[in-house]
Amino acid sequence: MKAQVLQHVPFEGIGSMADWLAQRNATVGWTRFFEPAAALPDPAGLDLVIVMGGPMSVNDEAELPWLKAEKAFVRDAIRAGVPTLGVCLGAQLIASALGASVTRNPVKEIGWFEVTATPIDGGFRFPDRFTAFHWHGETFALPAGARRLAASAACENQAFQVGDRVVGVQFHLETTPHSLDEIVGACRAELVPARFVQAEAQLRADAPRHFAPVNALMGALLDYLTRDAVSGRPGGE
Repeated sequence: MKAQVLQHVPFEGIGSMADWLAQRNATVGWTRFFEPAAALPDPAGLDLVIVMGGPMSVNDEAELPWLKAEKAFVRDAIRAGVPTLGVCLGAQLIASALGASVTRNPVKEIGWFEVTATPIDGGFRFPDRFTAFHWHGETFALPAGARRLAASAACENQAFQVGDRVVGVQFHLETTPHSLDEIVGACRAELVPARFVQAEAQLRADAPRHFAPVNALMGALLDYLTRDAVSGRPGGE
């Protein structure tokens, strides 16, 4: 399996997905847009694209010109049939690459909050209700042809699916103790308590009981996206 991770800031890595990839002996390439001369590969040779989060907006192309190249790459990967997963900003990037708008959400959503599935025929099925980790202030509209997979009280579009191999999730199922420490350490100033913003003490207290369930759900989602993907490619490893 050949996977490519698109990473936007050092403190938002792939969390529990690292173990999932290692268990499958995946070859993992990285495009780190915060490093000079970040390069994007030919998507045609990939079995999985993972687009991660970050504090910037997909609308910041004037300040961050690499966003245009990233969106073009994501669009090309989807057109080539490469399984593609977007997480938080990554989901917004997929939506934007496919022509949908990304705008400010009515409220910030930061912490552990419940998500409700909106099941679709033939798509990935989330549990009817589950708790996930959130950290976002913007939201995506559904791209043309996309189907909503989940919603929350704070955000109508929490997850979507395009075709059989593309899923965007606004929440963070990959969260581990280390990744939680990283994002809190970098973005602590945003933790101004509100209806959908937990105080640091509360989100840390809630975290231990949620790590295993969300990581298992992330594994199930990756399994779904990559089912038969490698064996179906000529020369796949």
